[in-house]
Amino acid sequence: MNEISGYRQLSGPAVVEINRLKADEERLLRKLDELVKTGQVDLRWLAIAQTHFQEGFMALVRSIARPERIKLDLDP
Repeated sequence: MNEISGYRQLSGPAVVEINRLKADEERLLRKLDELVKTGQVDLRWLAIAQTHFQEGFMALVRSIARPERIKLDLDP
């Protein structure tokens, strides 16, 4: 089986958009890495920002992929 349970087959435009978002996320995370190297940031708050950015991008990707609930063996 080569599919992920709960995920639909993505169209070409959806894949392109998700890949663009992933690249945007990577650029942002690298900016955070640069800020850490300066020693001029509060690492706790930077970690909080990083977590929120990651959650935001994950939500954006999910908004495009639109995963659904799956059936389990124990379901009637």
